Amino acid sequence: MEVQLFIPCFIDQFYPSTAMSVVKVLRKAGVKVTYNPEQTCCGQPAFNSGYWNEARTLAVKFISDFEGDQLIIVPSASCGGYVKNNFARLFDDDGKKQAEANCLKVRIVEFTDFLVNHLKFTGFNSIFPHRVTYHDACSALREYGIKREPRLLLEKVNGLELVEMEDTEVCCGFGGTFAAKFHHISAAMTEQKVGFALETGAEYIISTEASCLMNIESYIRKQRLPIKTIHLADVLASGW
Repeated sequence: MEVQLFIPCFIDQFYPSTAMSVVKVLRKAGVKVTYNPEQTCCGQPAFNSGYWNEARTLAVKFISDFEGDQLIIVPSASCGGYVKNNFARLFDDDGKKQAEANCLKVRIVEFTDFLVNHLKFTGFNSIFPHRVTYHDACSALREYGIKREPRLLLEKVNGLELVEMEDTEVCCGFGGTFAAKFHHISAAMTEQKVGFALETGAEYIISTEASCLMNIESYIRKQRLPIKTIHLADVLASGW
């Protein structure tokens, strides 16, 4: 099976090793990965901030960058959910482009969704001997609709102990531009999230969303707390 790979901005710019982990895991699952180096942002930040003209420009480029009928795998339910649910809304006055955008709804698939529901491949002989807790990102849970998939994959990781934190479905406080526009509220939400994680005794907070992890990690570093963050793809790529 051959797929195209879309790497979101946060991973590309801040966590490139996570992108390599995604490729490593997909290849172990027997998938041929194609990556178009011309790809850029999907436009979600512009869309969420009300800059729909700019978002439309990026959407047109995205459609061009990912031509064909192969599935597009993305290690972010936030970006995947945006493309699925909002791309077509940008082209209400352009039937041709709207049809092309609608085709992406079935082609773009979040990383864990692809492994669990499409490939039905969950065992990678991964080794991660740590106590961890899992953060359900808002976009992953509510916009894309994944919850059990990451946990099914973590269950198969050797040495890993998953302990659920209190209010795991509550936002970490990032919310894209929310963290910048409402800094004090965002910081309080992050403090609460990390506090619940620490109560579990976990060594790591795991999520599918690099943006959430970056937000959480910044608070942890500032407060010098004894816990770390890691993307689920990096966990699956560990130990082999």
